[in-house]
Amino acid sequence: MKILVNRKIKFLFVGILFCILGFVLISAALVSFHVKNVEDYIIICGVCMGAVILLLCYGYFREQHKIMKNAIAQITEYIAGNKNVSVECNDEGELYRLFHEVNSLVAILNAHAENEKDSKKFLRETISDISHQLKTPLAALNIYNGLIQDEAKEKELSTIQEFSLLSEQEFDRIETLVQNLLKITKLDAGTILLEKTLENVSEFAEDIKKHFLFRAGQEGKEICLSGNEEITLLCDRSWMIEAIGNLVKNALDHTEEGGLICIEWRAFPSIVQITVKDNGSGIHPEDLHHIFKRFYRSRFSKDTQGIGLGLSLTKAIAEAHNGTIEVDSTLGSGTSFTINFLNPTKL
Repeated sequence: MKILVNRKIKFLFVGILFCILGFVLISAALVSFHVKNVEDYIIICGVCMGAVILLLCYGYFREQHKIMKNAIAQITEYIAGNKNVSVECNDEGELYRLFHEVNSLVAILNAHAENEKDSKKFLRETISDISHQLKTPLAALNIYNGLIQDEAKEKELSTIQEFSLLSEQEFDRIETLVQNLLKITKLDAGTILLEKTLENVSEFAEDIKKHFLFRAGQEGKEICLSGNEEITLLCDRSWMIEAIGNLVKNALDHTEEGGLICIEWRAFPSIVQITVKDNGSGIHPEDLHHIFKRFYRSRFSKDTQGIGLGLSLTKAIAEAHNGTIEVDSTLGSGTSFTINFLNPTKL
């Protein structure tokens, strides 16, 4: 039997077997020699046998308790961050096989963690290289395009000027695409350290409104703010402005002239909630489960300028702040994006 492979279990079973045999032999001897009050002696022998068996079991289970306690302590230490721990498994039996598998699992997890660390380092270095390699040609192309515009303006070449303006828009799109890609990849790689401070929500909401106010005025749209001016949020201000700003830009992209975009914020006992809603074209029900995917383009969308990264970046930033984002939309009536952030000061 595999259970008897362990020497401690084997010792326990042998000890119990000897106790039973001893009791049987002593009882048989007492009966065969016709000892007076033999029943009393047999009862005493039975009690002694039971006491010895109980002592053997107590010793065995106390030893098992120590072994399990030590194993739990080692596992707890590993969870706490010590990657060099291992559970002692220098004996045979099913329990020690389990400990051996735990040690194997620890070794595999450590190997994966090391590989992930190397991958993140490689990714960080690659991102840095790509960033520097792309910035130089983009800057040069923008300069060349500006020179072409000036030349076309001087010589009144309207067609060249028109196409140079279009190319400038495309350069801006490429630059936005590259910057968003770099931001998302850095967030994924964990190479960005968020500098969280207690920020007033109404203040950075006002900054976002000011940033888009000129565009909203040109397009005949309105941006409104609504919320308690005392509400604060523990966050990285610049990244939070990036996240909420992407939602406002998305709302502006999908509302017609006369549209209304509202940034609202509320505080609950355990969360701070920020909502960006509009009365624009809405999102088709088929797209609702896909809009946070990178580069997702709806077959129902008339937007030809979007690059499909803004919402993905917003989601990544929200999750980096331990937040969640959800969307509610009615086709033809408008869309509402809501981000919920845990409020640690109220937990």
